[in-house]
Amino acid sequence: MHNQAQPAAAATSRASVLTVAGIGKTYAEPVLSDVSLDLRAGEVLALTGENGAGKSTLSKIVGGLVSPGTGSMTLAGAPYAPATRGDAEALGVRMVMQELNLLPTLSVAENLFLNRLPHKGGRWAGRFGWIDRRTLRENARHAMAQVGLDAIDPDTLVGALGIGHQQMVEIARNLIGDCRVLILDEPTAMLTAREVDLLFEQVARLKARGVALVYISHRLEELRRIAERAAVLRDGRLVHVGEMAALTSERLVTLMVGRDIGERIDLGPRSIGGTALKVEGMTRGNVVRDVSFEVRAGEIFGVSGLIGAGRTELMRLIYGADRADGGTVSVARGTQAPEPVVIGSPSDAVKHGIALITEDRKGEGLLLPLPIAANISLGNIGEVARHGIVDAKREAALARTQIDAMRIRTSGPAQAVSELSGGNQQKVVIGRWLARDCRVLLFDEPTRGIDVGAKFDIYGLMGALAREGRALVVVSSDLRELMLICDRIGVMSAGRMTGVFDRDEWSQDALLAAAFAGYANRDAILHEPLEPDAKAPDASTLGH
Repeated sequence: MHNQAQPAAAATSRASVLTVAGIGKTYAEPVLSDVSLDLRAGEVLALTGENGAGKSTLSKIVGGLVSPGTGSMTLAGAPYAPATRGDAEALGVRMVMQELNLLPTLSVAENLFLNRLPHKGGRWAGRFGWIDRRTLRENARHAMAQVGLDAIDPDTLVGALGIGHQQMVEIARNLIGDCRVLILDEPTAMLTAREVDLLFEQVARLKARGVALVYISHRLEELRRIAERAAVLRDGRLVHVGEMAALTSERLVTLMVGRDIGERIDLGPRSIGGTALKVEGMTRGNVVRDVSFEVRAGEIFGVSGLIGAGRTELMRLIYGADRADGGTVSVARGTQAPEPVVIGSPSDAVKHGIALITEDRKGEGLLLPLPIAANISLGNIGEVARHGIVDAKREAALARTQIDAMRIRTSGPAQAVSELSGGNQQKVVIGRWLARDCRVLLFDEPTRGIDVGAKFDIYGLMGALAREGRALVVVSSDLRELMLICDRIGVMSAGRMTGVFDRDEWSQDALLAAAFAGYANRDAILHEPLEPDAKAPDASTLGH
């Protein structure tokens, strides 16, 4: 589904479903200022801007999760001021957030119909009574089929699903019942290309029903594909609203960041030294199979591959988060050659100078309710504690050092990490390990969910780390990102590393061919050989 923006006359003729006027919000500092906007029936409005620009705050105000400090809203011409998310949903305003609103200990079916479980006898379950499990499963299967989850048993616990499937369950939950406004906040960050297509099919159906949609994303190609209009926030202010077709990618980026950004990044002069990390024969079942590679001091080594190729699993084995069936990890100390080390847990990895910046920074990398200072000191208790008690002054001083070094946009060390943008949260995670002085840094999807401007900040930071002589391993689903920043790229396919390419010898086609190489035998077994004359897939499908 490749939607083109409608002509301006057609767009303006649509009725406004929801309007926001003069909306403002202040926490430690203003995050929204005098935002006025209207949402039209049967239209997708792209809401974009850098992390910290105010997109999620505005969406949470519309969705009833946050109350505005100033301004007002109307829904279908009537005053609209939801006190809770439930109030908003009762009026047909739904929101699919980056932070999933699911209960992992309940089944998929129970999560989908949590507030309207069917009762024996055809009534909705109240405080008492038996749940009609057959009807619940049938209703769940229908809802799941709409987003391509047909193969999953509705009785499966949500906690047993991968993050991508959990995202689709959350989307399915919000498509049930009457919906007048639907806000999708980075809905495709964890989805495969097939799941993205299924989502966009649902968006087309909702548009045909007259639903007004707000689509928040940093993926400019998706915005161009799905949205008619674009609204750009910068530093909490609305700086542009206009037809999507009239915006080039370059113009949109300039509006978002307030400056021009080039297509390449200069990581600065580096001196690449001897081998700092050596992985040999790393294996875990069929997920990671006999993987070997090495990374030199001062080098950025990329790991590419399709979803399910084993990239994240490989990082977790190196870090000791999962137990390997076989393989060794060797780490160099100073200028000496790498020597094998025993890593039975993440704490062992850290002792040997290896850090993992996880792809799930919210669930595994940060304690969101705690302040920046506490999050940075987590891996550095020895530096901030006296006689086993944390010294608040030392903790704050360490945090300020990393805030300055990372250029974290914050009111100070005491600000809760949950109030920071995604890009700034990522910088907090990195800052923790920089304070620890780990010489090997494993980055798993470091720029996922981060806007263009913040991405370049992270790239610049990686360049600085490499110039210090640290060895960086970067896993990314964005092939173009790896080609931009890496010295070498290793490609994972079906659990194996099928090739390692130097910068002067790689090409997009060669990297893609290596990504699919490991699946050739499986395809032959399934009697579904790849078409020999088929066009190579676009790099944007790699990992998406």
